[in-house]
Amino acid sequence: MIKKYLDNRFLTLYIIPFILGSLSILSFEPFNFTLINLFIFPLFFYLLIYINKKSKSLYRKKPYKKNFFLFGLAFGFGFYVSGISWITNSLTFDENFKVLIPFALVLIPLFLSLFVGLTTLIIGQYLKLDFISILIFSASLALSDYLRTNVLTGFPWNLWAYSTSSMNEIIQIINLTGLHSYNLFVITIFTFPAFIFFKIKKIKKIISLLIISLITLGLYIYGNYTINKNQEVLNDAFEKTYVKVVSPNFNLEYGLSAKEIEERFKKLIKYSDPDKEKKTLFIWPEGVFSGYSFNEILSFKDLILNNFSKKHFIIFGANKLDPISGNFYNSMLVINNKFEIIQIYNKRKLVPFGEFLPFEKLLNSFGFKKITEGHGSFLKGKQDKNLIFNQLNILPLICYEIIFPNLIQKSDINTNLIINISEDAWFGKTIGPDQHFSKSIFRAIENDTFVLRSANRGISAIIDNKGNILKRMSKNEAGNIEFEVPLIKSNKIKNDLIFFILLITYLLIFLFYKKQNAK
Repeated sequence: MIKKYLDNRFLTLYIIPFILGSLSILSFEPFNFTLINLFIFPLFFYLLIYINKKSKSLYRKKPYKKNFFLFGLAFGFGFYVSGISWITNSLTFDENFKVLIPFALVLIPLFLSLFVGLTTLIIGQYLKLDFISILIFSASLALSDYLRTNVLTGFPWNLWAYSTSSMNEIIQIINLTGLHSYNLFVITIFTFPAFIFFKIKKIKKIISLLIISLITLGLYIYGNYTINKNQEVLNDAFEKTYVKVVSPNFNLEYGLSAKEIEERFKKLIKYSDPDKEKKTLFIWPEGVFSGYSFNEILSFKDLILNNFSKKHFIIFGANKLDPISGNFYNSMLVINNKFEIIQIYNKRKLVPFGEFLPFEKLLNSFGFKKITEGHGSFLKGKQDKNLIFNQLNILPLICYEIIFPNLIQKSDINTNLIINISEDAWFGKTIGPDQHFSKSIFRAIENDTFVLRSANRGISAIIDNKGNILKRMSKNEAGNIEFEVPLIKSNKIKNDLIFFILLITYLLIFLFYKKQNAK
């Protein structure tokens, strides 16, 4: 009965992989049905082999290799259509962009699906129902994710590793291996149950199940030990800083009047609830003064002076003018109670079409502009520099910069705090804010450093250096969360050497067994 359906070319090459890809998104935030991937990946793997077997006899469209590509493309398309559909919500804020919603819903997932399709095209013909094929399958998908992270501007959203965000003990290994090595391991584990399809003795299947269970248990034990041991480190931490993470729950609005800006300042002050006698670091989100530069809001500095003291510093997002080019940066500013800039960081990873417009002059002639209001395309920050003041050495990450693990690698080795400010109102009532937030857990563990996240209409939180969420505010909640944060100096993997060593190891094992079988 099942074979009858699998022999249907349209069903096997398009419908089934699309469904599998769509369902796999349930393993990510906010659903966290991670175990579903233990069914999806083995089926994905098995069907590739089935297609290889049947292409020439049943799926008679030359070239036959095209079948592998179409299968992977359909899987990827299902995965990305369901996983990043939130991207269309950001296009609803400008009438000029609404016409692009159908194209964005199709073309962006289709482009990202190419990474999966090209992977299955390359490896499809080499796969068999054996353990070695599982290795080459897993390594290829992991390499595909690595390329997706780094090609063009990069878009490492929903790497398979992130589907384990609720398994904190398991994740701890990434501080030793790095994210991409862990991603390779996760894909391997997800695919491993494919041994049920192998024509091997029952005892070997039982042994295989035991091996995968013991490896997972080992990781859990290691992670649990690391988390428990960390409590001693936190208790003994000599340097601490008192912080208030503020979430104002503002609407995403541009063209604010002077009165409306003043009202926003007053609400931010109210939610900050400053105590002039207590040394405090306040963190406000990105986008609180939508479309306005720092110089344009200077006239409200008395509100800061009257409500905050010399013991206070405020971190928030604002546009900052480059005096040489006349263009603007999307910046994270550190100010004192006199509204003077103490430190500044300019965003390095800009959102295409959101913060800069590719081929700007050409697209401007057709009436298009970047989605964010205010000024033209932002300039890209060029320096990998931390915010350093008092005893703080802060790695600043604005909005979706939190999804890039390489920004952790480039940061100062003495980083003792990560601060992420974000405007999540762009996501609307979608799964976007949940997926966005989950990346913060991984950045904390990678860097072995606390993450403080302030998100407007997103999830604001304080996350410790082992990825435990100590305090959080839900989406669309206004107020603050306060905490005395131990300043833990970073302890991170500085490159992807381990990942490439693992890739080469997987490849060598594959080639060795292929050579042995050829004799």
